[in-house]
Order: sequence, then C-alpha cells, then structure tokens
Amino acid sequence: MKHKRPYYFIAPLMILIAWSITANLGIISPLFLPPPQTVVLELTHLFVSTQIIPDIAFTLYRTIIGFLIAGIIGIPIGLLMGYSDKIYHSLEFIVEFFRSIPATALFPLFLLFFGIGDQSKIAITSWAACLVLIIHSMYGVRLGKELRMKSANTLRVKGFALFQKVIFPEALPQIFGGMRIAISLSLIIVVVTEMFIGTSFGLGHRILDAQLVYNLAEMYATIITTGAIGFLINKSIIRVETGVVHWNGK
Repeated sequence: MKHKRPYYFIAPLMILIAWSITANLGIISPLFLPPPQTVVLELTHLFVSTQIIPDIAFTLYRTIIGFLIAGIIGIPIGLLMGYSDKIYHSLEFIVEFFRSIPATALFPLFLLFFGIGDQSKIAITSWAACLVLIIHSMYGVRLGKELRMKSANTLRVKGFALFQKVIFPEALPQIFGGMRIAISLSLIIVVVTEMFIGTSFGLGHRILDAQLVYNLAEMYATIITTGAIGFLINKSIIRVETGVVHWNGK
C-alpha cells in the first residue's frame, strides 16, 4: 500500500499545473480564474483568521445529522425490503418514483413544511441520502450469496439469528458502498441548500457571498475546502469499512 500512495498526488498535481499555466499565461482571464497562488493565499488567510471555521462547523453539523437520520431510517427499510418480497413490492413504486426526482426539485415542499431554518436543510439532506441507503441496503440483501442462505436454512438458522449471522453481514459491503455515496450526496445537498435557503453560516453561504461580491479567490478557496472535507469523510468511511467488513469476498 505504501508504494501506491505517491500516485494519489499525480491527478491533483496535473490539475494544479494545468490551472497554473492557464491562469498565469492569461489563457483564461484572471477575472474568471485566479492563479493558484492567489487562491492558496486566500485559503491560508481564511484558516489563519479562523473566518471559515464556523462555516465548516455548521456545514459538517448539517451533513452529519442529515446522514445519521438517513441511516437510522433508510438502512432498516432497505434490509426489510431485501428480506421480504411483500415489503419489497409494497414499497418498490414509492422508492423508485422518488429516486428519480432530484432532491433539489423538492426544495419548495420542504420549505413549506420545515421553514427556512436548519430543519429544512437537514430534512432534505436526510431524504436524499435515505433513498440511496434504502437501495443499497435492499440490494445488499437480495444479492447476497445464495449458498450461505441455503447453508443457514440447512442448519435451521432462523429469526434474529438469521439476520445477525447471515443477512446483515451479507448486506454490509453494499451498505458501506451506499454510505459513501450518501455522505457525499449529503454534503452536496447541504452546500446547495446553504446557497439558496437563508443561513448565516455554512460553506455554501460563503461561496454565494463570494460570488456576489466577485471575490473569486475566496470562492475557489471555499470550493477547495468543501472538496477536501468530502474526500476526508469518504476516506474515513473506507477505513471503517476495511476494519468491519474484513470477510468481504471470502
């Protein structure tokens, strides 16, 4: 694994070089794309002055709460849909119908029920992430290895023991895959809602404010911060998955 880590930096380095050449040679006007050194200076200023820290804290709070609510609701529903054909056919239309509708299209509906505070941001984030977790949890069960299910039936493993020893472990790889998608989607939805639903703090709010006053260096610095947060959260889930789903593929 140690030999692979240097390769992580190849793509970011190529993007940085292309960005530097494009901006510094004037291929794209600095009015629209500031050079990387300007953005780095602004990024450093945002962290040294701690201006961006409250925005990061509020965005993380909304993202994590929305994601946790989605997990508490979505994973059990998905497991039940995967285990029971009756439940699957009862809920299939609802899940597939709303899965096809972008969560952002439902902004007005969530604003109507939850207002313009954090409740609406967290609710729509939970909604979007919940659908992802339902789908992945459901297919984690339905696509489980039939041999293990048959072995469990032969050994007369039933009820909670069947769920604990066979169904849930079989579904975990898919659930973790869904969690990675859901947490990234949660961050995206939160940032978008912070841009368009009134708030005083949040990375989306800072991005929009920077756009309005045409401070592109701050805008790009905040976008980079958002991407870095998403990357770190995703890597954290992968690390947990590696420790928990140690039997995957065996």
